[in-house]
Amino acid sequence: MCRIAGIFDPRVNNLQQEIVRMRDAMKNGGPDDAGIFMHSSMPLAFGHRRLSLIDLSEAGHQPMIDAELTIVFNGEIYNYKELKSTLQHYGHLFKTESDTEVILKAYRQWGTDAFEFFNGMFALAILDEKKQQLVLARDHAGIKPLYYYKDRDCLYFASEIRAFQCVEKVFEENPQWRSAFLTFGHLPEPITTLKNVQPLEKGTVMLIDLPSLKSTKRCFFNWKFSGKLKNEAEALQLIRETMEQAVERHLVSDAPIGLFLSGGIDSSLLTLIAAKTQKENLHTLSIVFNEERFSEDKYQQLIIDRTKAHHQSFLVTKEIFNERLDDAMQAMDQPTLDGINTYFISMYARAYGLKAVLSGLGADELFGGYPSFQQHRRMNFVKKAPGSLLKSLQLFPDHRIRKLSYAGMDHAAAEYLSYRGIFTPVSVASLLGTTEKQIEQELEQLSTYYPLNGLTDGNRVSWIETNFYMQNQLLKDSDFMSMWHGLEIRVPFLDKEVMLMAGVIDEVIKFKKSPPKYLLVKAFEQELPVQIWKRKKQGFTFPFEGWLKENDYIQPSTSEEQKLYKDFQRKRLSWGRYWCALLMNRFMHKELHATA
Repeated sequence: MCRIAGIFDPRVNNLQQEIVRMRDAMKNGGPDDAGIFMHSSMPLAFGHRRLSLIDLSEAGHQPMIDAELTIVFNGEIYNYKELKSTLQHYGHLFKTESDTEVILKAYRQWGTDAFEFFNGMFALAILDEKKQQLVLARDHAGIKPLYYYKDRDCLYFASEIRAFQCVEKVFEENPQWRSAFLTFGHLPEPITTLKNVQPLEKGTVMLIDLPSLKSTKRCFFNWKFSGKLKNEAEALQLIRETMEQAVERHLVSDAPIGLFLSGGIDSSLLTLIAAKTQKENLHTLSIVFNEERFSEDKYQQLIIDRTKAHHQSFLVTKEIFNERLDDAMQAMDQPTLDGINTYFISMYARAYGLKAVLSGLGADELFGGYPSFQQHRRMNFVKKAPGSLLKSLQLFPDHRIRKLSYAGMDHAAAEYLSYRGIFTPVSVASLLGTTEKQIEQELEQLSTYYPLNGLTDGNRVSWIETNFYMQNQLLKDSDFMSMWHGLEIRVPFLDKEVMLMAGVIDEVIKFKKSPPKYLLVKAFEQELPVQIWKRKKQGFTFPFEGWLKENDYIQPSTSEEQKLYKDFQRKRLSWGRYWCALLMNRFMHKELHATA
């Protein structure tokens, strides 16, 4: 797991200095090693920061060069040993034990078709001198980020947006990011805070000719729902086998690895599965609070007792939270309402001596764990109301009613926002001094990035939750918050084989109403304590609201913020929406400071 950066720019005065700046802006994500590659005849440079997990020796140093191929790679290829064996049968010789070298040999053997064979999480760049081509690629689920800027004259890419703000070239602010953030509570792809700096689409390879910078893209993975498997007993067996294999793959590491244990279904399942192979070497950690209603230690203890895991609980208090809040804000590469919880669990995981942890992220999206899987039936009914009536719902004081106004817009973004939206278009327009029509047009334009392709019912909700909430908030937050602490988060539920398996199962049995995640629970009902799967769902949350209300960070600093603060105090504005508006202003100030 690493951080990568690259520049192709004939106008740069000191290319080596620029690539080092980009690389080291992300040094937290790669504390173990650093390297650069400078092309001998082109204005091309790569930068790399390394977090060593596989092949901890100097042989794993990057950029890695193999004859005419040079690579910078961020991520893990979990099936690299099997691929290595196959490549050896083709006659390839290996000098290291790293998955990075396997990528290079696989590309040499199969070209860009190699990406279809990788099961893992990755963002990478390969320079192919023979073809005079640069190859950028991102994994099937978009677990690892890869941002780029390209025009007729130059190309910049990096693992984090902060890297673009450290170079000589000036990247303008994206005028759309503020409205997007107020609407979603995060920045949905392809929007970033910088104009024309965008993420490479997941499951995509981009080929860039050098030095012309002409480019083409090809999708090498497209998640589909066939629903061919309709037999429940067969589905349960498939889930068990696929999940057990996925967890075993994700535990491959030459450095200390453990699991987040929250006490919920997903992390408990991963811990129970991991215990079958880890036995004496199973390490888990959790966060606990003095505030009783937020602590889940009694559920965590059920799993600890059953697995005999080496467990460490870390107490987070209001004082610790206040002390670390400024650093958590610095860790935030892009604005988000969430993520601070991941900041703390990652900080403690690193303090525990771990360099990688497994997370249960993805299970709710694939197997129906969110309320939206039941709410969509109500939304289908609401959509039948006249458009004028739906539009008028934005004026209701209750935000749960206001969100229903999104049912009057017929596109993917609106459907997602009807479940999870923060501000409605009329409120966003008021806050930003623009028009409601402008906000609605931006949402409609954004939705072309998210084609639903005729999906219905549970699979439709699964696709929406996966491509909006998980992709744009959970995965993004997990990446920059964990890497700030030099920690890798692995997500077995987003293993390529698990995602394909979920797509094959018929939605009628996959999304049974009770209990949530019915098939997942049923597949492991002999191991999973009934107290865990029968209790009311509780997300991984902090006593966040109460602590922040007493923190100077939320005190208004402008007349506009003062008005919002008064509305919040009078309960005309919910805490979440006040925090969103405040964070937008705070993030703008942080951005200006970073570029000054």
